[in-house]
Amino acid sequence: MSKQNGFHVVTPLLESTAMSKQIGTTVYLKMESSQPTGSFKIRGIGYMCQNVRKKYSKGVICSSGGNAGMATAYAARQLKLPATIVLPSSTPQLVAQKLKDQGAMVKVVGKVWDDANAEALRLAESEGLTVIHPFNHPLVWKGHSSIVHELKASLPSKPGAIVVSIGGGGLFCGIMEGLDEVGWGDVPVLCMETVGADCLSVALKARDLVTLPDITSEATCLGAKTACQQAFEYSKRPNVISEVVTDLQALEAVELFLDEERVLVELACGASLAAVYSGVIQRLQEEGRLPKPLDSLVMIVCGGGSMNLAQLQHLQAVIRKRPHL
Repeated sequence: MSKQNGFHVVTPLLESTAMSKQIGTTVYLKMESSQPTGSFKIRGIGYMCQNVRKKYSKGVICSSGGNAGMATAYAARQLKLPATIVLPSSTPQLVAQKLKDQGAMVKVVGKVWDDANAEALRLAESEGLTVIHPFNHPLVWKGHSSIVHELKASLPSKPGAIVVSIGGGGLFCGIMEGLDEVGWGDVPVLCMETVGADCLSVALKARDLVTLPDITSEATCLGAKTACQQAFEYSKRPNVISEVVTDLQALEAVELFLDEERVLVELACGASLAAVYSGVIQRLQEEGRLPKPLDSLVMIVCGGGSMNLAQLQHLQAVIRKRPHL
């Protein structure tokens, strides 16, 4: 792995034998879990922080359920910028500690990301800080688009489809921007969300952006109540497919991935892995919405720094005791 912009690394592209066997085509894993901060977020947020640094800034502030905050704190420390991270109370304690270890000031405000974001905007105004939005900014999308440029350089041919988890839509916007840039604009993109954090799926059904009343999924890193406008616009393209899985399906995907690939990812990442493990790809092929046979499938393993053994055990206890699943 080599550094590309001083912050993110060019991540491994690995073939998954087990997943390939399950769906009958070659499955590649783009291992964003290997990034310095544990997730893809360092690409876009690192790129934005670099651009902010070129202007005078008193410091940066980011509202985050974890991974965007980690990326902001990491990039700010490298750039010698003060960083304030505003977390919702749903954020695991280990994330808050990791942020403090990076030298960031941490504030916990509200229950969900939207509450934390409102406080971040208030503080930015009152203290003259530069807002680093976790997902809704063109510089963030531009940074994330580097994933596709790496895929273009590594894959033997154009992929049959790409699978990605969706929260507010920043990674998805970067993927779509990158696909257009490399001439792969017709590649099917499967957007995966969890029930209770499915703002894009709900918006597509309503044909307009919708704000969820609450985030009820345990996949808190997918927990934006409203998708960004650009993600909604991209999602209208005919090659974009939106699917939703349960927290239990995402959890089972995390467990299977740990067993098969020996990598622990968070529940948000499990949503995209469930596309294979829960049979979503196969169902879409049977429905004629994805080609069969499918050329290679690329899974964006977005990673996540908010998962450890204790957090996995907590999720197993919480999700598996739900009577309705």
